[in-house]
Amino acid sequence: MYAVGGKGQEGDTMSEADRRIVVLNTGSSSLKFAVYGLDPEAPALQSGEVDGIGGSAHLKVTASGKTTHDVKVSAADPHAAMQALAALSDGPLTGEIAAFGHRIVHGGPEFDHSVVVDAATLAKIEALSPLAPLHNPPALDVLKGLSKRFPGVPHVACFDTAFHRGHPAVADRFAIPDELYQQGVRRYGFHGLSYSYIAGAMKTQAPEIAAGKVVVAHLGSGASMCALVNGRSIDSSMGFTALDGLPMGTRSGSLDAGVILWLQQQKGWSVDRVEDFLYHDCGLKGMSGISNDIRDLLASDAPLAQLAVEYFVYHVARTAGALAVSMGGIDGLVFTAGIGEHSVPIRARVLQRLQWIGFDTDPIANEKGNGRITTANSPLAAFVIPTDEERVIARETISLL
Repeated sequence: MYAVGGKGQEGDTMSEADRRIVVLNTGSSSLKFAVYGLDPEAPALQSGEVDGIGGSAHLKVTASGKTTHDVKVSAADPHAAMQALAALSDGPLTGEIAAFGHRIVHGGPEFDHSVVVDAATLAKIEALSPLAPLHNPPALDVLKGLSKRFPGVPHVACFDTAFHRGHPAVADRFAIPDELYQQGVRRYGFHGLSYSYIAGAMKTQAPEIAAGKVVVAHLGSGASMCALVNGRSIDSSMGFTALDGLPMGTRSGSLDAGVILWLQQQKGWSVDRVEDFLYHDCGLKGMSGISNDIRDLLASDAPLAQLAVEYFVYHVARTAGALAVSMGGIDGLVFTAGIGEHSVPIRARVLQRLQWIGFDTDPIANEKGNGRITTANSPLAAFVIPTDEERVIARETISLL
């Protein structure tokens, strides 16, 4: 391990060229990472993921386009996954580490920009954990574990909610008393790091719509959609927590609050049971009774699996229409994240539902799944643009050093 303060183990002055930024994107069942030099626009030195945490965990590391590690590991939680990374002699936690950058899903009403973490900041972020129970606690566990392993190395917290803080009041509030709004009960929006990356990437990958009115669909196990006008978020499908909006892998998406009251009053469910149910047993998994993975559902002939897929497609298209109203029109649509980038049939079915508004799919381009996937004569343009949350975190981390 290298010492802190710009010197290596032998006391040599740390070269700027050797310093690294280590980015951690922590979820409840995965730990994604990437390592950058001090130029965040250069290719990552390393990247990878520990997935399947809590079950059959798997570690994969890539460097210079080649896989360097592809093994099963023991990882009961994200902190244990971090320890598995630390055990690699040539892994992301080696070399001259200048700083760690972390994705923090919920920043609450206070954090409208990335911050260097100190004791006071850490306490404030921990207080927000009930609003993002699947994401904030494991991210903080990893942050605190690395703080002990690398004392003195700074940590930067980058918030998914910060990108959405400029929403107009009509998109920011619930129809509840102002007192509760002032206490932080408001619509925050999430996946902001992803949307921030797409807003920038459109300038080169979709320049004809970059300055216009664009709906971005971040579709994955966690899914949301965002209305961008000239690259700025003005509305989002998610609200107070990451439960809101689209149906997700295991999360319910938008739900009449009366259902929660009914579960508590008529079924006698505790608050903890309701929370676990909404986060873990609903969404595609709950509807289908088969899987939370859209690939499994697309391959299944089971009626409930087919219904779950159609329900997902229906709500993606419906939300696109709603966000177009938020913007006063629409110039384009961007698909990103796991499902958005890789599922040809989901993109085709969403665009088919939106054909009436002006999206004419190019089947060959959609099959390729990169760049523009609508025809040259289509009144409105749709694109596939891979997201890169880790690079946004690296940019934010370097800017704060």
